[in-house]
Amino acid sequence: MNDARIVEAVLFASDAPLAPADIAHADSALDEARVRKALAELRAEYDRSGRAFELREVAGGVQILTRPEFASCLERFDTVPRTSRLSGPALEVLAIVCYRQPIGRVHIDHIRGVNSSAALRTLLDREMIVAAGRGEGVGRPILYATTSRFLEHFGFASLDDLPRPEELPVVLKSAAPAQESGNAS
Repeated sequence: MNDARIVEAVLFASDAPLAPADIAHADSALDEARVRKALAELRAEYDRSGRAFELREVAGGVQILTRPEFASCLERFDTVPRTSRLSGPALEVLAIVCYRQPIGRVHIDHIRGVNSSAALRTLLDREMIVAAGRGEGVGRPILYATTSRFLEHFGFASLDDLPRPEELPVVLKSAAPAQESGNAS
């Protein structure tokens, strides 16, 4: 069997991004280098032939995804899975967590100026964030961080793909409330 076809079959069948090392387990003849070579071949083939899908690096792995220009066509079908939308408050909290992780609820509330418990619960339920530890302050507050599910949802390969804070049109407050050390400021 052709390495590129094995890699393509594995990626096609997977509903989550896979790292080259994981893909290599599909066949005893594959190793990470051969998988990377096959991925390069597939990328070139898909681009050359004008396929409606592409290989994208997402959340530390690779996934076959429909090209963005076909999104409007797919929206017309109920059988095509849709990503669920997040509310404004949930997106606000998620942005704060992205740039300040690990961060506790009190600090998030301080930045937003309102209680963020409901938005945090939504993000936890959707596995966009996780409890990543405990702060050093009074009561040892839970600290939150983003997950690979967050990266998948937004199509980021890693947190390095996020816009730099100085490129954003809004300014995130940097003052931390008392007794919540261990947070990135």
